[in-house]
Amino acid sequence: MKLRPFLAVVLAVALLLLSLAAGGWWLLLRQSPLALQSHSLRVPLASRFISSNAPLSVHLQVNPDQAVAYARAVAPPRLRRQAAAVLERLRDGAFAAVGLDYPGELAGWLGNDLSLALLEPPSEGSPPGWVLALASRDPQGARSFLQRFWQTRSLAGTDLQISSYRGMGLISGRGALLGQRPQPLATALIDDDLVLIASGRMVLEQALDVSQIEALNQAGSGAFRAAIEHLGQGVALITARPGALPFDLGLAAAGASVSPPQGLVASLAPSGSGVVLEASLGGEGSLAPAAGTLGLPLLTALRGNPASLLLLADGADLLENGDGEAPGGNALVASGLRQALASLAGGPLPALLAQQTAGPLLLATQPGGWLIGTAPDQPLPSDLQPALASAGFLEAPLEVDGHDLTVWTQLQAKPIKGDPDQLRASLAGARGVEAGLAWWGEGLAVLQEQWQGHSPARARLAQLEALGAPQAPIQWALAPVPARALLGRWQPWQLLGGLASAPLTERVQGLALGLEGSPGAAAGASAGTPERSETGGLRLKARLELA
Repeated sequence: MKLRPFLAVVLAVALLLLSLAAGGWWLLLRQSPLALQSHSLRVPLASRFISSNAPLSVHLQVNPDQAVAYARAVAPPRLRRQAAAVLERLRDGAFAAVGLDYPGELAGWLGNDLSLALLEPPSEGSPPGWVLALASRDPQGARSFLQRFWQTRSLAGTDLQISSYRGMGLISGRGALLGQRPQPLATALIDDDLVLIASGRMVLEQALDVSQIEALNQAGSGAFRAAIEHLGQGVALITARPGALPFDLGLAAAGASVSPPQGLVASLAPSGSGVVLEASLGGEGSLAPAAGTLGLPLLTALRGNPASLLLLADGADLLENGDGEAPGGNALVASGLRQALASLAGGPLPALLAQQTAGPLLLATQPGGWLIGTAPDQPLPSDLQPALASAGFLEAPLEVDGHDLTVWTQLQAKPIKGDPDQLRASLAGARGVEAGLAWWGEGLAVLQEQWQGHSPARARLAQLEALGAPQAPIQWALAPVPARALLGRWQPWQLLGGLASAPLTERVQGLALGLEGSPGAAAGASAGTPERSETGGLRLKARLELA
């Protein structure tokens, strides 16, 4: 009986130690740079000062130093210093582009909220206005920054004007940001923890006006808040009005016809050594924008390139439904994608597969030829035999390395050195079943690579799995070389390389994209963000792998 109090004390101490250990582990995980992978989006602090009609806004919701720490944490030990240096150059270059010295002016006080918005130009031919918002983690940091900011510029000959607007003190003048020519500037300090810098006093006054009317600013937009809730996680939020961002990935330069989306709201989140982007794109119909934006142009631009491109088109979502009506124009998109698929691969067999396959269809173009994967019974070889027979191809069984294949061959006369009886066998393709999928190959070599585990298609499938968009009816995965070629033509990517003062394209290790219809999510007329409507829209998820 005397042992019971002692055991109770031991149990209590053990539970206390376990609780302390769990609490310490939880705090360690929250403070780890890897916690950025599960960082939750929130309504940006500066969004009430940004008009919902702003052509472009970027909200970073973590301290820039955390991004550098994350790059160092996920890089291999021997490359950690190099990875951190790349992010540091990109960070410093981004602030230098707006005329600020991050190490000297911002590093000591900048908090976890910073936003940049580009505004409509006041008149035709004039440059657009801009507003930069910087949150402070130190109540005195923002004031000290503004004092040094204007003191430095006044010493350079800037005439300062101090005024009051809506009860807030404004400082304005025609000064020069770091390394730039003199231009109108204005600043305001909001509640001692938010610094606003704008391209002139009138622009800053407009931002203060917008903050007083919820219907005019982003924070008061129900669509903006709904988009943040839908996206969920990320470290950055981007909104864009039509035409503000070149969305064609450089495909227009390759001769492809590209239709821009009617608005965009997107999140960026780190994931392992890569970056994940999720976006809602406005447009008419649920998947119709895919044909003009990323679908057909992408296939057209990569035609004939052995790029290990993999495409998945889910016929259950793309084709007509049971009553014969096309949902949101999807049947038209499916038809166009399948036509492009057939022309990309070439030959009679891919064209027939594109026409006969009602379910998921995979296409990989690789150095050994095309490789297509379908469900085992969609279609069956017997479904294609009449059309192939009419084209002169005969079906025959073949066993290779223990695998039962079906091949379609055609004998053709090919005179050699005057011998008219010389015959040549041409192969339309071969089919084999492996791991619950039917694989159709341009030749025997690509099928052998597939079942031996050496096919580039396996790596592309792994990319799609890492993308985490299994329900997206249209998906692509690009190997490093074609991904670099695609991004290298895109103007925003070129701009990032310029800010980092280093070529970023060489670090690209792959790109995967998924497109999915988003019923009732069209671009809003006010914020470039998804509004509930009957027109529908498009959701995009992309994962960029970096070295």
